[in-house]
Amino acid sequence: MSHMKKISVCEGGMNQDISGILNEWSFDPEANVRKIAGEDGVEKIQVRVDQGAFQGILQLNLDGRPDGRRPHGQDFALDHYCGALEEHRHEHGSEDDGFALDDEACKELFDEGARVYERYAFLLQLKDYRRVVRDTERNMSLFRFVNRYAALQEDRDNLEKWWPYVLRINGMAKAMLAVDDDDYERALEIVHQTRDQIGSWPAVEAEEFFVERERSEEALEELEQELLQKRPLSPIEQLQRSLQEAIDREEFERAAVLRDEINKLQEEER
Repeated sequence: MSHMKKISVCEGGMNQDISGILNEWSFDPEANVRKIAGEDGVEKIQVRVDQGAFQGILQLNLDGRPDGRRPHGQDFALDHYCGALEEHRHEHGSEDDGFALDDEACKELFDEGARVYERYAFLLQLKDYRRVVRDTERNMSLFRFVNRYAALQEDRDNLEKWWPYVLRINGMAKAMLAVDDDDYERALEIVHQTRDQIGSWPAVEAEEFFVERERSEEALEELEQELLQKRPLSPIEQLQRSLQEAIDREEFERAAVLRDEINKLQEEER
């Protein structure tokens, strides 16, 4: 008895062979994501795929929904359901009571959240940090909305285990934007705030939560060390480094001069 999955064949009336595109962009695991301008005028991400016998390219929009769809006539399904909540409040005197997301609505939102997650994972590779912040914040809004309004407890809890991950990616992207502005102190502050936020987040009884919390702590520690190494030294730190070098070389007269300069700068900063 065969266990092979049945494959549906779609017959097209035109040549849809993508060999030319694949040959022009050979697979490189270190450079398999790129941005392009679509024929529809929309910027897109393309991901070169090599899975054994299968070769291909994944494509998703940079803005709006990754798949380009407009569910319920809105940019996102979340926008539609937020609008439905506002209508409910208008009809019931600003009350949320009675508004709930049924199973189908939750499935639609879970699917949308997964698509946005897949996009910001690629955006991170492209170092498009502003869009990473945008997408992670959208998914955080989706998490909160489902947790507040899903009719079933199972649906309310479904996304809660991913908070450490989405907080980490959001914080790391914000920190890298600060680095792009040469503001290393702000970047380090963001890393510390993100670590504290994840550490104090209410635990969820799911393996994914604890795994992602540990991974996030490690990733943020690595980023902090990287930032500390790359951060330009302040004038006092430069003098302190020179002072240590003078002491190591037993250049005590120079060390005394450097101490005086350090003390003078510290007095000026007070």
